[in-house]
Amino acid sequence: MQGILCSSHRETQIKPDEHIDKQNLEQFLARVERRALVMAEIATSNREEALDLVQDSMMAFAQKYAGKPQADWTPLFYRILQNRIRDWYRRSAVRSRWKGWLGFADDDSDPVQTAPDPRCCTPETELHQQEAQDAITRAVGELPLRQQQAFLLRVWEGLDVASTAKAMGCSQGSVKTHLSRAMMSLRGKLQEYR
Repeated sequence: MQGILCSSHRETQIKPDEHIDKQNLEQFLARVERRALVMAEIATSNREEALDLVQDSMMAFAQKYAGKPQADWTPLFYRILQNRIRDWYRRSAVRSRWKGWLGFADDDSDPVQTAPDPRCCTPETELHQQEAQDAITRAVGELPLRQQQAFLLRVWEGLDVASTAKAMGCSQGSVKTHLSRAMMSLRGKLQEYR
């Protein structure tokens, strides 16, 4: 999978006089890219929007925070990504209000754009596994945004409570509360897949 940001584009964003280990930066971005994309895709339910959000987050991180200590990179990057996702939610809410007010409905969308990709078919032997994965993705996507963020950062990304709190811009206690509620909700929704 080719990275969201090509290395030549990254290099143009970092000033040569800054003392940044470009190789470490590229390795870091490559390491977080796939997970960040899945996080954004779960939040937006739209791959193209998710790609844009991750790319914008990577660009902002490379431009503003690449000179920070590497130990701070993970929470800083996810903070940027979560802020981009929150901004996307705000813009979506405004667009929805305008569409409703102007009389546009989702039924007016282009059927070719919304048609399922025929290459997504899985072999029959993987059907149950795919159904479980879809159920998990759907259940995580249905969580309130803050619970979704806490779950993805703590459980899936493996950040500690302090780093998650820093990435989410809240207290450690709030992270624990959001995660607890998310886990309770997911356990209830996914009991049949245990």
